[in-house]
Amino acid sequence: MANEPNEGEPLFHAATYTQAPKVSHKVLTKEERQVLIKQHEEKQQEAAKLDQVASKGPVGRWWSRLQSGPNRITPAMAIVALGVVYGDIGTSPLYTMQTFLNGQGGLAHADREAVLGVLSLVFWSITLITTVKYVLIAMRIDNKGEGGIFALYSLVRKYGAWLAIPAMLGGAAFLADSVLTPAVSISSAVEGLETLPAFEKLFTENKQLTLMITAAIILMLFSVQSRGTERIGKAFGSVVLVWFSFLAVVGLANLSQYWSVFAALNPVYGVRFLFSSHNAAGLAIMGTVFLSTTGAEALYSDMGHVGRGNIYFTWPFIKIALVLCYFGQGAWMLNHWDDSAYIRTHGLNPFFEMMTPSVRYVAVVLSVVAGVIASQALITGAFTMVSEATHLNWMPHLQVRYPARTRGQLYIPVVNAVLCVSTLLVLALFRDSEHISAAYGLALTITMITTTILLAVYIWHSGRRIGAVVFTVLFLAIQFMFFFASMAKFLHGGWFTMLLTFAILLVMYTWNEGTKLERAQRRHMQPAECLPVLKRLHDDDTIPYFADNIVYLTSDPETKRIDTDIFFSIFADHPKRARAWWAVSVETADEPFTREYSVENFGTDYMFRVRIRLGFKVSQSIPAYIHQIMNDLSKSGDLPRQESRYPKLDADPNIGPIRYVLIHKALMPESKVSQRGAISLEVKYAIRHFAGSPVKWFGLAPYNPLIEIQPLFLATQRPPRLKRV
Repeated sequence: MANEPNEGEPLFHAATYTQAPKVSHKVLTKEERQVLIKQHEEKQQEAAKLDQVASKGPVGRWWSRLQSGPNRITPAMAIVALGVVYGDIGTSPLYTMQTFLNGQGGLAHADREAVLGVLSLVFWSITLITTVKYVLIAMRIDNKGEGGIFALYSLVRKYGAWLAIPAMLGGAAFLADSVLTPAVSISSAVEGLETLPAFEKLFTENKQLTLMITAAIILMLFSVQSRGTERIGKAFGSVVLVWFSFLAVVGLANLSQYWSVFAALNPVYGVRFLFSSHNAAGLAIMGTVFLSTTGAEALYSDMGHVGRGNIYFTWPFIKIALVLCYFGQGAWMLNHWDDSAYIRTHGLNPFFEMMTPSVRYVAVVLSVVAGVIASQALITGAFTMVSEATHLNWMPHLQVRYPARTRGQLYIPVVNAVLCVSTLLVLALFRDSEHISAAYGLALTITMITTTILLAVYIWHSGRRIGAVVFTVLFLAIQFMFFFASMAKFLHGGWFTMLLTFAILLVMYTWNEGTKLERAQRRHMQPAECLPVLKRLHDDDTIPYFADNIVYLTSDPETKRIDTDIFFSIFADHPKRARAWWAVSVETADEPFTREYSVENFGTDYMFRVRIRLGFKVSQSIPAYIHQIMNDLSKSGDLPRQESRYPKLDADPNIGPIRYVLIHKALMPESKVSQRGAISLEVKYAIRHFAGSPVKWFGLAPYNPLIEIQPLFLATQRPPRLKRV
């Protein structure tokens, strides 16, 4: 009897036997403090350098202002920009002129008029689409530093609900292209190994070897995405610098034989050839020309990853290298168009042919690496697109990780897995780059057209209406030519791209429609309406406690009122009596290491509305933070003292048992909703089930959370009365 514990003393000290997670008294970890100290020191050093530069006259002051603004340039991020942004456009010289020769009927038909014509079309397409539209215009229209069609839509959606249509369509097309780019760029580069004499016999005897190597590279590429685009970009950036330097050098070497090819800078050659009977491909030549601009959209969508200033800084070098390479291939064609040795050569590729055999080995190796980098540009763009679609409520909320120090550097595991599987399926379906390229590029023309529409709306409403009209007419005319020319690919594989585009569009549309229906039924109760009955339940000793604390996780941003879903959950079936009810929402802050919370108690000691803000680099360990908040409120007197005499998994004797509840919605059969609305909701719930649950994201699985289904309270149809017999 003497050893029995007192009435208030715990019977079992669970903390002795468990290692449940707890929060530290410190607000930052040792690693986070070191990162912040390093960042602070770097900023001080940069500020000192800028002050020193600013004292050296007008140029120094201009440079100081530049480095202090949104166009800031840093050597490290400039290298990252090379690796992340330019991979796709950097592989275009591999196949653009080869496609041109195939369309013309071979090298024998590539005379001066044809070569100067296509070079003129390529040069002015890169200049107008990439340099003028994206670099000089689109990149100056950003949403808090982020680019891409969804960021652009966020700026213009206040001007009309119809703008959601081009935004969704363009985003879906970009994501569809993100699936095809790794398949076509890597497979075309790996197939270059077959052209090398040393490997010719090996690939002839093993027909599936190219496919296997391509699949292995794709798997390896997607497996390293979790390390972050900053690390990948630094590794790839140096290679891209070598690649574009190589393009410039080999192009320049061939230009020395035929400098007059620069006459193609005159746009008259391009326009004349486009409408000339000498153009064997007709309007379809614009589909070939479009291949030279396929990476342009990545410049805009990846702006948030690397910063606008670093793209401005690196683009001139990229464009010069591309122009020298294309014009070098043109010079080679003009030097050899009547060479009998090439008349019967099938699939002739001027890019490889303009090099000596020894240099060609280097070109093949570099092209394989460049193909991987081209895929990286689209993968990082896809992560950004999905993240922005989530903020617009066009896609489910997914687990997002931020491997680097900036929020723009993100990684989405579900998207990475879906892209990887889809790319491998494309590879299995089409088998080689020749068939994949038939589907490639068509979707991206749609993205470019829709981006032009949204940019035109922004320019119009910013007061520059004449500029908006000129911009719209010029770029829609060019891009619709690209689109109709690319439609020639439809039956040869373009159908797959369009099918993929509309599948992604269906996900966006149904999720958006389902969200609208759910929001239409969301209701809030004023504290005066619900607190009296909650107080009565709280004090009703005839009902046993469901748990000392019931925690509802919610995405509802409202903090001054109570969500009716939570209210009805408390009273559904058997009332869930508790010492305290909690409605908790979690927000991701723009800073990396933010950890803060706010509490609204409505003047009670039993109903709490908690908003937690966590930095994007902070692990979302919600159970540990909930315990800290409860202990804080208990010490301050806002929460009545709770003690647990019996062992609990969380090993916290100062707080009573906690039960986590998540509320999911279900459509009632009697709901007065259109067939389209019902399908949208069903599809949304199916997508949510596939995308994953907040139970996993917030670390709740070990605590056996309750997932509760509530009816979606839309307007209902009254069925006829029953007849008593």
